[in-house]
Amino acid sequence: MKFRLLGPVEAVRGEEPVNLGGTKIRTLLAALLLEPRRTVPTDRLIDILWDDDPPGTARALVQTYVSTLRRAVGEEVIVTRAPGYQAWIADETLDRHRFETLVGQGREAAADGRHRDAANALRAAELLWRGPALGGVRSRVLAAEAARLDEQRVTAVEARIAAELELGRDDELIGELTVLVGQHPARSTMRAQLMLALHRADRTGEALTVFRQGREALVEELGIEPGPELTVLHERILRADPALLGPEPAPSQPYRGRGPAQLPPDPADFVGREALIEDLGTALTGGPAVVALLGPGGVGKSALAAHVAHRVMAAYPDGQLHVDLRGNTDTPASPAEILGRFLRALEPQQAVPDGADERMDAYRTLLAARRVLIVLDDAAAEQQVRPLLPGSGGSSVLVTSRNRLGGLAGARLVGLELLSTAEATALLTRVAGADRIAPAPQAAAEIVAACGNLPLAVRVAGARLASRRQWTAALMATRLRDESRRLDELSAGDLQIRISIGLSFDSLDPVAHTAICWLGHLGLSDFRSWVLAYALDVDIRTAEQILEQLVDAHLVDYTYVDDNGQLRYRLHDLIRIYAREQAERHQARDSLVAATRRLVEAWSAALSGLSQHIADHVASGAVLPIEPRPGADADPEVLGSAVSDPRGWLDAEQTSLVLAVERAAELGLAEQAVAVAAVLCASRYALGNVPDLWNRAHRAALGAARAAGDAHAEAVLLAELGQLRYEEDEFTEARQHLAEAAERFRDLGDDRGRASALSALGLACREQGYLPEAVHFLKQASELSNALGDDRAAGHCARVLGSVHLERGEFGATEEALNAAMAAYRRAGSRRGEALSLRTIGLAHRAQGRLAEAEQALNRALAIFEELGDRQLIAFSRRALAKTYVRMGRLDQAREPLRDALAVHQAIGDRWGEAMVLRTMGELDLAAGRLDEAGKWLSAALEIFRSQEAALFCARTLRDIAALELARGDRAAAETARAEALRTFRTFGAREYHELCN
Repeated sequence: MKFRLLGPVEAVRGEEPVNLGGTKIRTLLAALLLEPRRTVPTDRLIDILWDDDPPGTARALVQTYVSTLRRAVGEEVIVTRAPGYQAWIADETLDRHRFETLVGQGREAAADGRHRDAANALRAAELLWRGPALGGVRSRVLAAEAARLDEQRVTAVEARIAAELELGRDDELIGELTVLVGQHPARSTMRAQLMLALHRADRTGEALTVFRQGREALVEELGIEPGPELTVLHERILRADPALLGPEPAPSQPYRGRGPAQLPPDPADFVGREALIEDLGTALTGGPAVVALLGPGGVGKSALAAHVAHRVMAAYPDGQLHVDLRGNTDTPASPAEILGRFLRALEPQQAVPDGADERMDAYRTLLAARRVLIVLDDAAAEQQVRPLLPGSGGSSVLVTSRNRLGGLAGARLVGLELLSTAEATALLTRVAGADRIAPAPQAAAEIVAACGNLPLAVRVAGARLASRRQWTAALMATRLRDESRRLDELSAGDLQIRISIGLSFDSLDPVAHTAICWLGHLGLSDFRSWVLAYALDVDIRTAEQILEQLVDAHLVDYTYVDDNGQLRYRLHDLIRIYAREQAERHQARDSLVAATRRLVEAWSAALSGLSQHIADHVASGAVLPIEPRPGADADPEVLGSAVSDPRGWLDAEQTSLVLAVERAAELGLAEQAVAVAAVLCASRYALGNVPDLWNRAHRAALGAARAAGDAHAEAVLLAELGQLRYEEDEFTEARQHLAEAAERFRDLGDDRGRASALSALGLACREQGYLPEAVHFLKQASELSNALGDDRAAGHCARVLGSVHLERGEFGATEEALNAAMAAYRRAGSRRGEALSLRTIGLAHRAQGRLAEAEQALNRALAIFEELGDRQLIAFSRRALAKTYVRMGRLDQAREPLRDALAVHQAIGDRWGEAMVLRTMGELDLAAGRLDEAGKWLSAALEIFRSQEAALFCARTLRDIAALELARGDRAAAETARAEALRTFRTFGAREYHELCN
């Protein structure tokens, strides 16, 4: 996990930002990260989160925000330390620390006269920034800290430009400095740097104009003259001070070592990997060593080897040998061939033996008394490298390979990772030019992301931009968005990503080649070994062996070990795109369809066992339109931790499940696509409340169903769209979709589907106060569920029906329905259903004035919800208890449960629940005589209910407002509110109409 303050505040797992939720959570994280491993008191957090106006519930809200943040970033990161909380993170995981470290390194290098190192370090520091500091945070308290960080950024830019001016990069800097001076017109240092660069570039007139413009701006806006930094420079430019042109570059000192000097040029645009370069330099100068740089094609092995070799060459006075072993071509170099070349380089006058063994002996004899650096680029395997290793002496070997070389005894194996985003952006900037990249940070970020941070891809993208001056970075980013043409775009001269990846593919055996093609075609973001087993129709052990071969070839990477101890794998995006191209070009469509069918059916079997779990996590309950299957036929390898940790399993697999639906739909596997989507789309819960994933799965499955003419699948997906809109509190749209779905199920003769749609339709009608309609639909759903023999569904319908009878004041019918619900849930073994019924029973007791019985039933419900760990229903039950305490006159007991409940509903974005609590808080303060506070809560609740077109709950809130106005002595306002409430109660047939009339 990494954390970012230099731009929008983010937590990043892998390369994906973690969903932090709202602004308050982001502000809380920023406050803790600004003081890592130090306790931030709760009182200070309250000041930061609410400035000078904290709500009465602030302390409880902080606790809830902390809980939400812990779920996002991990319990071990956010720890409680009295009197507050700490962010317990390693320094290197925070971008601010990395920035400060790099700036320190840059300043130290500049002080030592190492200006290139200074510029590289400061450029890397600068590229950690993604926008103004603490983006997405709203806090006056933190604004000063954000300004301080922004100032550090600008001074680092000034320091980097100073180093680059020392390197004579004046022409390159003029465009960037012009932009910077426009952004920071009052900064003397930047203006002076621009003047100096222009003067050195023989543009002295423009340099003097820059001074004049700066002076005019200072005089007009601040009424002051420029300081000495600008005025002294201005005078020196006017008198053509030759010292301004900088010191004459020192003549390059030729390398004076003996022997061959075969190294390729040190890449001029090399950036990043500072720590690794330092480490490799130490290893190669500390004595004879064999170091192997390993990684996929394009990750920068050869460039790094050349760069490091130049850094350490002085430690090898007897020469440097270099050879391309052509390991990933059809004609790899033989050891005998290379030994002949090396012998001729080491001893030009000596005859080269004919035999391979004799050449190896002669080579090792020559090296025994010398200190030579040998760079072996692009090795195919250990067998190609071993004969080229020295036998003794002080020589070292630096090898690069796309393969693992695990059998190279004694070698230090170094796996190269992709560049960090900051390093990749620095490389793009270096290749394309700062004037093209600096003004377009968002486009640069898109380009780097499309390249997957792969150095070769970033270099190609930069070269394309550099050679097309009319193109903008934004245009390049747009062209790279389309995956079908991305590899075509990543081609510049003899640099082609497709060729680089193809070399690795060509080295695979036929089975591994088929495997990587099918994995690319499936397109999964990450996966376990069973996925390949189903795709190839082989056993798990065979699939794991194939995956290990692909890992050795650096075509597949490990991601992490899941909770079952199983490895998860992934393909780099560019490899995945290439693999899909190859699959579509060379694999038979029937084979691809069959592989996808096996895979999606395996997922479908596993999901079937979770369908009831998903239905149970709809706050009000639900009847699924497709009968849940027990999942007994699911493969244990596929299930993994689904049974023991269904939420964790869904989180791990959700992106892959959606991709599976999309791929099945593309291939015409409508039945399989719908089977998976029907479970995933049954509720927002299944896909972690991520709307984009829900919409993608639903859209793909619905398209497949329509293309196949599957009317039943369309009805299922329409019903689930209605369920989603209900969960989103979009009740009017929910009713429209559910009514249409119910009609379709009726025409198809599907009683279960119809019961599902009708029960949800009844719920939506209840929330908007359409009580007779709700009874009508729920009775039909109840009859259908009983006929189906589905006790869980019957219990749900009976409980909701009882709640509607309660709204109408039909207490006898309420009791009958709730008793039936409790019996059905007990037959089904549903503890959650029992708790829901107990909560509604408690509400019924309270409505009839039986407050002690209400308290008892609600406490029993709360205990079960706490046992189940359902935060939302715990909050609903606490609110119901608090309202009971208000009715009992136990006002002090009501306030804390309401604060806790409000914090939960606000944290999870449940506006309906929030409004219900706000109304009850208004009732509490009204009963306590705190009229202003009561008015604030009731007005807020009424606003939410009106936005949701919940007329009945608007009327109930208006009834409370009428009592409030009466307490204030405003009889006219009270009568207006009461009259509006009474009209609504009468219209909807609610029990309150009779209560008010009596």
